[in-house]
Amino acid sequence: MTLNFGILGAAKIAPQGLIEPARETPGVAVRSIGARDVARARHFAEVHQVPVVHRDYGSVISDPEIQAVYIPLPISEHATWTQKALDAGKHVLCEKSFAMNASEARSMRAAAARSGLVLMDAFHYRYHPLFAAAVEVIKSGEIGEVQRLEAEFRVKGPVPEDDIRMTYALGGGVLMDIGCYPVSWARHLLQEEPKVTSARAVVGPDQVDLEMRASLLFPSGAEAEIIGGMQSSDRFKALINVEGSAGTLTIANPLVPQFGHEMRVSAGGEERIETFTQKASYTFQLEAFCRAVTHGDPIWTDPDDAVSQM
Repeated sequence: MTLNFGILGAAKIAPQGLIEPARETPGVAVRSIGARDVARARHFAEVHQVPVVHRDYGSVISDPEIQAVYIPLPISEHATWTQKALDAGKHVLCEKSFAMNASEARSMRAAAARSGLVLMDAFHYRYHPLFAAAVEVIKSGEIGEVQRLEAEFRVKGPVPEDDIRMTYALGGGVLMDIGCYPVSWARHLLQEEPKVTSARAVVGPDQVDLEMRASLLFPSGAEAEIIGGMQSSDRFKALINVEGSAGTLTIANPLVPQFGHEMRVSAGGEERIETFTQKASYTFQLEAFCRAVTHGDPIWTDPDDAVSQM
């Protein structure tokens, strides 16, 4: 049986986030797309070989030929359309950030629970073997007790003024789109939920944060510093440094390991460097989604995790 997806919106992330992985994943097809601008949807469908174009989001959700919906809409739209899709009997792969706030996330979680369907928060990095190996380094105690973690993600600036990340009302800002990754990296590496002890932002136009730095304290006593940046002078950087009582762990490019990465572990007077497959993190994510749909397998970024993340 083929798991047919419908896409809500002709978003830039959709080819990388779903269409290309679907071509590499047996039993998955992208069947339809709908957008507010039908002409844009038709162009997108032609370029990416999506067979069916719908006039709006609702028509995608009501399409009886699809079983799952991918939602790469602005964050402000996630809660509404996720709940509509679940209520219509569709599994949902929702782009991050999951929702505008924890209250919306809890409503989405409740909708998933009522429906008994799969709802995944699309933090694709979590499904790549690189991150699984990093988690195992921490869990094994190889570097001892974690004392401090630093996680930083910056994108190349400047971000265009008409980019949705520059609009506060749409869920814009660096924390919601970029800084959410360092927060997630820290949470999933330490497998604890932190408290924020301090935060400071560089704010641009219309209340949009262009840089965010926050200090976190975990129940174990570990401290973390997370940084997200999209200022005009920023260049791409995705890096995690972990200091333990018996060693250190460094992960270069945990975000998209398929474009090059490295895991460096120093402990007991020895150092090793590991690399893993360059198969796309998005493909690993889609495979995990499909296993959850077909076999009921658990997922790392389920609605409970999404609520904690928010």
